[in-house]
Amino acid sequence: MLEKTAKIYVAGHNGLVGSAICENLLQRGYTNLVKRSHQELDLTDQYAVEHFFEEERPDAVVLAAAFVGGIMANSIYRADFIMQNMKMQCNVISSAYSYKVQKLLFLGSTCIYPKNAPQPMKENCLLTSPLEYTNEEYAIAKIAGLKMCESYNLQYGTNYIAVMPTNLYGPNDNFHLENSHVMPAMMRKIYLARLIHDNDWDAIRADMNKRPINPTDNLRAQIGEGKVDGEDSKERILQALAFYGIEGNRVTLWGNGSPLREFLWSEDMADASVHVLLNVDFKDIIGVEKYSSVFYGTRTDGAVNRDNSEGRGGAIPDLGEIRNCHINIGTGKEITIRSLADLIVHTVGFQGEIVWDETKPNGTPRKLIDVDKLHSLGWTHRVEIEEGVRRLYRWYKESLEH
Repeated sequence: MLEKTAKIYVAGHNGLVGSAICENLLQRGYTNLVKRSHQELDLTDQYAVEHFFEEERPDAVVLAAAFVGGIMANSIYRADFIMQNMKMQCNVISSAYSYKVQKLLFLGSTCIYPKNAPQPMKENCLLTSPLEYTNEEYAIAKIAGLKMCESYNLQYGTNYIAVMPTNLYGPNDNFHLENSHVMPAMMRKIYLARLIHDNDWDAIRADMNKRPINPTDNLRAQIGEGKVDGEDSKERILQALAFYGIEGNRVTLWGNGSPLREFLWSEDMADASVHVLLNVDFKDIIGVEKYSSVFYGTRTDGAVNRDNSEGRGGAIPDLGEIRNCHINIGTGKEITIRSLADLIVHTVGFQGEIVWDETKPNGTPRKLIDVDKLHSLGWTHRVEIEEGVRRLYRWYKESLEH
């Protein structure tokens, strides 16, 4: 257990999960939090990251920063998704080791699992068959991250834990139309289509000023250079929104709505993450009976190191193969994308038409995770999807007022 005075660096503190983790830690009395915005610290810059760790010397690290997005963003920015995430992970994890961080929590994603993995997906189905093509680069980066944690633990005796959350949603979610995930994207599209039908241009302009559109190449070819915000003409705003399938009382969504997805409220995810950070060690995951003084000794600097030997690689043969030490975090419940759309339609009060564009990809047919390991470690979710959608819509509307 980390002391209440421990210095904890939360990478990605402005994001959906990072902000919720910071709030959860504060509520538990952990007030010595270190935060850096992307402008203050570029995690893809190796020298900047090393300098930060040398100066701050955090006791624990939560690596919640990532380059993320939905199917559209993953399809357009494939190189960015693998390169940016790999750089961030390598820089933070290697510096955490160099500067003797006691505990590190790495946040991944359940997209690490094969496209056709048996459902619900257990941790041990990792790397058993091909990944979903539409998010392959992001998945490979996250697999590398969890393997870094696992490998550092096995070689150096560190205490780095990787957690794989299911689809997240909640306060501070990303509602930008270019790169948001399915639920916030769907909610904003349906909300804007209702406003267009109602001819509520004050609300439309407020929404566009809060979250302007930075056109992709395809959209730029239609509407010209420059972002689209609430100061633009009605014609340009409507043209940009139509590009994303948003029209008066009509919304076009990708696929046929059949894929099943699991969703976890971000504040639940934060609570699970902090629970693992404070209460779960690597020895708890691989089994305390395997975790002995033979396997891990103590270094002279106070950190834990395997067999008192610096840099010795590979698992001790008597322990067999140690792998899949990550932890799934989710609800163990699922909903179709079509049913989710219906739930959002009801919540927003939308009276129009939802059109499914079946020429566009569905993504993975089903992504339900097995959460038995998580439950065995003492944590279960609290917020169900119906309540979560209501909370998210309430937060979104309130965000437009600030």
